Amino acid sequence: MAKAEQTTFWEGEFGNEYTDRNAIRAADRTRFFKKILGLTKNLNSVLELGANRGHNLEAIHQINSELELTGVELNRKACNQMASLGGINAVCSTIQDFATSDRFDLVFSCGVLIHLPPHDLPEVYQKMFDLSQKYILINEYFNPVPAEIPYRGHAERLFKRDFGGEFMDLHHNQVSLVDYGFLWKRVEPTWDDTTWWLFEKK
Repeated sequence: MAKAEQTTFWEGEFGNEYTDRNAIRAADRTRFFKKILGLTKNLNSVLELGANRGHNLEAIHQINSELELTGVELNRKACNQMASLGGINAVCSTIQDFATSDRFDLVFSCGVLIHLPPHDLPEVYQKMFDLSQKYILINEYFNPVPAEIPYRGHAERLFKRDFGGEFMDLHHNQVSLVDYGFLWKRVEPTWDDTTWWLFEKK
C-alpha cells in the first residue's frame, strides 16, 4: 500500500474520529510509565512517534515534569490537542517524514506500528534506533507471525506481528533487551492487550 494512501486515511476524517474516540486519561497510564522509567537511567529527553493527542507523554510529564518531551503526530487535530497540553513539543508530521538532528534518551511507540504499511517497518525501526541515544520502547499488538486484522470495516489498516523480535533481529549486535511484558486489558483497561519491549543501545 502506498504511504500516501495511509497518510491521507489517518490525516483525514477517520483519523479525527480515532482521536475523538481515544480520549484516554493520562493518569490511567502513569502506572506503566513509572515502571518503564524505573527500568531506565539518566533520562532527560523522550520522543513518542505517533503520539496522537499526547496522553502518553502527559502521563510521563505527570511522573517527571523535568523531562523534555516531544511527540510526532500526523493528524493535525490530534497534534493541536497535544500542543495545547503544555510541556510537550508537538510536531505535526508522519513518522516516515519526521527528520531532526536531535537525539533522545528514550524513543517509543504505543499502538502505532500496527497501523503502518508493513513495507515501511524496516525504515521506521531504523529511525527509532537512530533517534535514540539510550533506550527504545515498543508497545504494540503481538502475533508470532505477521497477520492483517480487519479494522472498523477497513482492510490493510491494522497488522499484528512480532515487532519487538523484528527490531531485535535488525539490531541484535547493537541493543540488549532490558525487559518485556504484557498489558492485559482485563486488569489494565487503559491498554488493549499489548506486548511491550524495552531495549537499550550497547
